[in-house]
Amino acid sequence: MAEAVSAVRSTCSPEIHIRPDGDRMTVVVRGELDLDGAPALEGALREALGRSVHGVDLDLSGLEFWDCSALNIVLGIRHRALREGKTVVLRSAGPVAERLLALTGTLSLFAPADEDADHFEPSASDHETEDESMLQDLRIEVVQLRRAMQTRPTIDLARGILMASFGLKAEDAWAVLVMASQNSNTKLYHLARDLVATVGGEPLAEPLQKQVSAAVAAVGERAQAHS
Repeated sequence: MAEAVSAVRSTCSPEIHIRPDGDRMTVVVRGELDLDGAPALEGALREALGRSVHGVDLDLSGLEFWDCSALNIVLGIRHRALREGKTVVLRSAGPVAERLLALTGTLSLFAPADEDADHFEPSASDHETEDESMLQDLRIEVVQLRRAMQTRPTIDLARGILMASFGLKAEDAWAVLVMASQNSNTKLYHLARDLVATVGGEPLAEPLQKQVSAAVAAVGERAQAHS
């Protein structure tokens, strides 16, 4: 008898469906994912990982919006899966999901493994290849962490500028930065740097001004809808 599909819906109204697929679990996410929807995502991913034998497959093709709070949860589940000898693989992603993963340099961390890997018993050399792959992943993440440590003060300053300029909460200012970065196809750090430069009298480029204004309006509307 087929196992029932479970679904989780948060106050932010993302749709998160969990379904078994052989020795793996598939998690399908649709709608919008932000700070409010993050707990539902974390709960669904933990459930899926716990019920799986080899790991979790992600379908993010239906995501209309997500921010770094949701991405951090996915990265955390990936670390948990690696500790358990499992994997988290991105099977399908729409433009919104791909954009944030590309901007943060994390897309390669969720690349599918060789489809034939499940059909043979690993040899010693195969284990070495797996170890090398895991070490490469760790090197990538260390570089990303170092880069984040270097750019964080500028990003924090930019968030403070948005909070002071538009009366935003800290999490809303962060959402504005991420949204404007995604919609303008500008790296988050570069957008933050340009915002900080406005304090010294340098004007923000008109396309970025429009994207920041649109993001402030969108975040404000979403905050009112949830209040």
